[in-house]
Amino acid sequence: MNNNTTQYLPFEDAIASLDERISRLKSENKSAEIDLSAKIRTLQAEQTALLQKTYSTLTPWQTVQVSRHPHRPLFTDYLSLMVKEPRQLHGDRCFGDDPAIMTVLGQIGRQKVLIVGQNKGRDTKEKIKCNFGCPNPEGYRKAMAKMKMAEKFGLPIVTFIDTPGAYPGIGAEERGQAQAIAVNLMEMSRLKTPIISIVIGEGGSGGALGIGVGDRLAMLQYAYYSVISPEGCAGILWHDGAEAEKAAKALRLTSKELKGLGLIDAVIKEPLGGAHRSIHDTVYNVEQYIIRTLRELKHVKLDTLVEKRYQKICAVGDSKTMIARLESKKDLPETAKIPERLSAKVQLEKTARQAPTENVK
Repeated sequence: MNNNTTQYLPFEDAIASLDERISRLKSENKSAEIDLSAKIRTLQAEQTALLQKTYSTLTPWQTVQVSRHPHRPLFTDYLSLMVKEPRQLHGDRCFGDDPAIMTVLGQIGRQKVLIVGQNKGRDTKEKIKCNFGCPNPEGYRKAMAKMKMAEKFGLPIVTFIDTPGAYPGIGAEERGQAQAIAVNLMEMSRLKTPIISIVIGEGGSGGALGIGVGDRLAMLQYAYYSVISPEGCAGILWHDGAEAEKAAKALRLTSKELKGLGLIDAVIKEPLGGAHRSIHDTVYNVEQYIIRTLRELKHVKLDTLVEKRYQKICAVGDSKTMIARLESKKDLPETAKIPERLSAKVQLEKTARQAPTENVK
């Protein structure tokens, strides 16, 4: 990517300075009598080392910032670079066509699939058109109608998650936003076809869950997946949206943390410095993950696939397992301190005590 068009994040000041020096030396090298190539290579080596150091120690809030980078590849980029012969399907046969969720028939590798993805839009006009990637109920209903069609014709389903959350407008609520997401959760859990879900950027709240139930759930390395956005969490817990950095730490929303907690199945590596620095490499990594995983899932009987999917869903939030993982904290960074009454451990223990016991007369 051209350094002149790169948009740097707040924690990338040192990287920006190095890039500027490299760019200036390259310009001077074209007209200078002395060859500056050696100096440029030295600075490029420093830049690589700095990127490695910076991106290997990102805080949760910095990870959220990377996931929102304006040049980060969107669903439409994956569609154009990965999918052969795409054919978009429209409408929910009930209300309308939501541009925030796209449903596409196409081919990934040698496998024909149904692709469902959340579109955030690249420019201002497109962002407004699709509510900045916040789907309406008709988007979720469209997705489910096309998924059932894929099940009928034996097509695997691949979903791309990238949303801060479902659209919270009055019209969306009037048309049954919560019900549309709930129906998708139920129906996706029992579809008799392989389902792969990938968080490519933001994975916020029920907006992400509405197309996120499947046999495998993966995340890009610097994506995030959370029950709520850090800003929303900060507003609820600390009554101050400015505490978003503290909230991001408390939410355990990074791919490394979620993999350690067993809530996702795989982390897909991003190029050095994040997906926005090499879109083609990112798309290639995602494509290879999809091809490998589809090949693996195709060898599983459909009834077994659905049963394992159900067991996987039931295991999420298991109080004994989650408490043990939280207490062990293996490979997980220290979390931010939140009010004790709202801690995961207290809430899980409370749920376990309130759960009905078996064989009670």
